[in-house]
Amino acid sequence: MNTMKKGILVVMSMALLVACGQKEVKKENTVPKVETRDMKGLKIAYYNSDSLKTLFTYYKEQDAIVTKKQKAFQSEVDRRTKEFQSYVYRNEERLRSGLLSENETVQIQQKVQQMESDLMQYQQTQGAKLEKETMEKLEVISKKIETFGKKFSEENNIDILLIHGAGGQINYINGSMDVTKEFCAFLNQHQEDIEKDMK
Repeated sequence: MNTMKKGILVVMSMALLVACGQKEVKKENTVPKVETRDMKGLKIAYYNSDSLKTLFTYYKEQDAIVTKKQKAFQSEVDRRTKEFQSYVYRNEERLRSGLLSENETVQIQQKVQQMESDLMQYQQTQGAKLEKETMEKLEVISKKIETFGKKFSEENNIDILLIHGAGGQINYINGSMDVTKEFCAFLNQHQEDIEKDMK
């Protein structure tokens, strides 16, 4: 056997010995150690999130303010759209009747483009502003509800207070656990505290 073959055999034999002699890698236990708790006496309740819109006074008031602003915005969009369409229609009639010079036609086309641009810009900027304001109000209200939900639960020895509503994560919950009316009454009693820092 020549030297090169002997060298290859020695290297292969050493690799085989090393591979066989390696210790098995110990896997860590990733199962968390959670103690089993006695579920007797656990008090679970829920409130219906959709009912807040009708039973929680502050929510109703804020919703009415937002709705009024949305209607005013839509009314202004409609007014501007009607004005734009009326201007276009009037001048199309004049153009078809041959009452416009070439210079007047160019000026009207420029005005039409400007009016259209202004309308789109108004819709985008005012619409975005209104949407942002609405989202901010909802976020603040949600945080207040969360804070007072904790107080309500502590006062009534509720261990878990769930939120139930359309599109939520709870498919079904027994109606005997419904505290919606009581929770909304509690929120209404604390109206002044809820309104603090929200203006």
